[in-house]
Amino acid sequence: MTTTTADRTQTAVGSARVAGYTNALRDFTELGGRVLLASLFLVAGLGKISGYAATAGYMTAVGLPSALLPAVIAAEVLGAIAIVVGWRTRITAFLLAGFTVVSALFFHNDFGDQIQSVMFLKNVSIAGGFLLLVASGAGRFSVDARVRV
Repeated sequence: MTTTTADRTQTAVGSARVAGYTNALRDFTELGGRVLLASLFLVAGLGKISGYAATAGYMTAVGLPSALLPAVIAAEVLGAIAIVVGWRTRITAFLLAGFTVVSALFFHNDFGDQIQSVMFLKNVSIAGGFLLLVASGAGRFSVDARVRV
């Protein structure tokens, strides 16, 4: 069976259409993933502002100086915004991955408590998501894609 030029053209058009759908799916999935990953940090950071005294007390109870709290809030809120808009995504994701692992080590290190073990693994999983952003970048719908950092 021989293929004609028309057959090859139709196949190429069909392949291009499938590739276009695949690219669009990837683009929207990358954006959605960034929003979902960052939402936890935005909500947590804003919650620390409204519960400042309680959070400062909790930090002191685990041996961290409460003077770090403004930096923690800034890291969570500004880091979340940077991830959502895709600004300096690789650097921000790397820093938030480290922040998340350090947080797990300080706040979820009672492995005899099943809830704390799950919280520790949650943090490790989130850090893994950030490392995927480090590897792949923010994608098409991002500031990074516009400025080519």
